[in-house]
Amino acid sequence: MKLSDFDFDLPDDLIATRPANPRSAARLLVAAEGGLHDGRVTDLVNWLQPGDLLVLNDTKVIPARLSGLRHRNSAQGAVAAKIEATLLEPRADGTWAALLKPLKKIKPGEAIVFSDDLSATLEGIYEGQGHLRFNLSGTDFDAALAEAGAMPLPPYIAAKRAADEQDKTDYQTVWARNTGAVAAPTASLHFDAPLLAALKARGVEISYVTLHVGAGTFLPVKVEDVTTHRMHAEWGRVSEQAAAEIAAAKAAGKRVIPVGTTALRLIESAARDGQIHAWEGDTDIFIYPGFAFQVADALMTNFHLPKSTLLMLVSALMGQEEIRRIYEHAVGKRYRFFSYGDASLLIPAKADIPQNSGAVS
Repeated sequence: MKLSDFDFDLPDDLIATRPANPRSAARLLVAAEGGLHDGRVTDLVNWLQPGDLLVLNDTKVIPARLSGLRHRNSAQGAVAAKIEATLLEPRADGTWAALLKPLKKIKPGEAIVFSDDLSATLEGIYEGQGHLRFNLSGTDFDAALAEAGAMPLPPYIAAKRAADEQDKTDYQTVWARNTGAVAAPTASLHFDAPLLAALKARGVEISYVTLHVGAGTFLPVKVEDVTTHRMHAEWGRVSEQAAAEIAAAKAAGKRVIPVGTTALRLIESAARDGQIHAWEGDTDIFIYPGFAFQVADALMTNFHLPKSTLLMLVSALMGQEEIRRIYEHAVGKRYRFFSYGDASLLIPAKADIPQNSGAVS
């Protein structure tokens, strides 16, 4: 299985740099019953059946990107220089792992001032990451970070524009509650209060799980034989309640539909023996064609990067040829791609859909 098998041509102008407004006005491409159907995210109420269980990731993105000045003393006197930090994850010793630019010029022991309230000391550099010890902790740290930090927009957006105050709302789901992600579960960004109310009225059920999306989600695959790729690990939790809800839906023959690849990877991690269980820990599950799905019956997701592990995941669900057809259609119809782009609802042939969907072909 070659990396080149997952490549496709994508015009640069199809990469979205802002989301649709309102969120649920984004376009939705539904792949079901062997057909491709163009519509809007609001059409979910027509495609989903009463009793379907949506699994949502309730992680909350932190404003992990910081700009500051590093300070040190030299023979020429005090030196202050700009430095950028992207927080990755908290460590057991109380420090934060972070990407620092420029990394080569900063030395352990140097201080970085990000705002009047927030500063950090570099304690060490390990495997290309700096370990920062901040001057604040707990709620004081959260408040100072919210004030000084910017949302960690994906590289393909950050290359076009800087994050701003609007991104603090746009790059967060409406149900975010468990702080810890440095990237958003982007398929969930299409949901707003009116859509959630319409789905509830339709009889669609919802369960929440937590997977803290890491910056590794944007790392490229560098091996030609994709089966040798090693995934980054991310922390997740499937609670007793969520596991029971998912198990009950499966037992009743209802469809379990994760919203986003993060929710899908997590529930499949919690069901490797064939049954969903409460689960907590780090998962590095890598899903590519040939994977045996235990829980997910369908998937709502955005459109993914060429040669990415997420494109491999949707290919595992739908089949490589079908995904190639779906993406050719999406490019031809000028769907918007990636984190702030449009959405797809992928329903494999084995998952029945309602006959009166009312979707537009």
